[in-house]
Amino acid sequence: MAGALSGIRVLDLSRILAGPTCTQLLGDLGAEVWKIENPGSEGDDTRKWGPPFVDGLDGQRTDLSAYFMCANRNKLSVGVDIATPEGQATIHALAAEADVVIENFKPDGLKKYGLDHASLLEAHPKLVYCSISGYGQTGPNRSKPGYDLMAQGFGGIMSLTGEPEGRPMKVGVGIADVVCGLYATVGILAALRHRDVTGEGQHVDIALVDSQIAWLINEGVAHLTTGKERQRQGNEHATIVPYQTFEASDGHVLVAVGNDSQYARFCDYLGRPDLAEDPAYATNPARIENRTTLLKIIEGVLVERTMADIIDGLEARKVPVGPVNTLGQVFASDQVAAREMKIDMPRDDVRDGAVSLIGNPLKFSKTPVTYRRPPPHFGEDTDAVLEWLEQVAKAAPQP
Repeated sequence: MAGALSGIRVLDLSRILAGPTCTQLLGDLGAEVWKIENPGSEGDDTRKWGPPFVDGLDGQRTDLSAYFMCANRNKLSVGVDIATPEGQATIHALAAEADVVIENFKPDGLKKYGLDHASLLEAHPKLVYCSISGYGQTGPNRSKPGYDLMAQGFGGIMSLTGEPEGRPMKVGVGIADVVCGLYATVGILAALRHRDVTGEGQHVDIALVDSQIAWLINEGVAHLTTGKERQRQGNEHATIVPYQTFEASDGHVLVAVGNDSQYARFCDYLGRPDLAEDPAYATNPARIENRTTLLKIIEGVLVERTMADIIDGLEARKVPVGPVNTLGQVFASDQVAAREMKIDMPRDDVRDGAVSLIGNPLKFSKTPVTYRRPPPHFGEDTDAVLEWLEQVAKAAPQP
């Protein structure tokens, strides 16, 4: 079954995580993605970001690191040195056949090669050209390098993450990169829609820092509303109580009491219906004001009970509750299996005969995502793509 983006060709000049996240998603949706990798550095930097690595049939590590594989399925790896005239000619030839170009060099970094957005859009006005950078194409910080960690720091999310008395903390995965890649995908799809209607391509400029600031959401708007700095809450919620992790006798559980009726049912489970009637705790604003004393009471009850007892008891009362799973528990769960969020893609040149990856969360009734190509070794598709390009050139009308 054809994907929603079947027929779309993507020239991918990006590397690391934000750009590859975007192009993997486009590939999952059916687009053909040409991943351009530098022969001088043996490809995308993340090929060396390990361990862990997938082992080959000989037991030796391959260039398929777990980090690289997380964002590079459904792509063709093409080794091209864009610093050479021959490499630049190849990129121009591929751009002539592409619908989308995506890159994450520093602003103006591709200008000396004639591969910047102005040059390619002038030659191919129907292209959608997406540039990802740390701070965007404008502003005083435009020339500074952009990494996920720097974006999390500059954009404010670290000031909100961690225990109140602890150090600012980054999120445990490269979330600024990933969300930037998702925003880039939305921007590209919108620009393709515009192109299909008008015939015009355009430049999409997106920054790691901008996208990170965008998902400060309620905390960011709360600061803008009050003019006051927001404080780290650890696993507690700034404006809902109780909404956090609690220690059980054998682990930790999550309780998310979203309204006063849920709170009353929660108190019934605790065996403390009086806590739902006490004016100090009966409403969410009151619970916010008296957070410390209420949480001590709740913690004292729950720590004596098992995770199973808490989860079963609150689920029976329709109070949102759940476990804090390890990754092993996540991927072993029946829910993950039912939703196909763990997939195995065959590769006959690796020791286990397949690589295990995280599935795509999008579920379509008519155009489902497809997993057509496992993450490629560096340059494994160079010859095939260049031979195809040569055939295209031969078939083109001669002037």
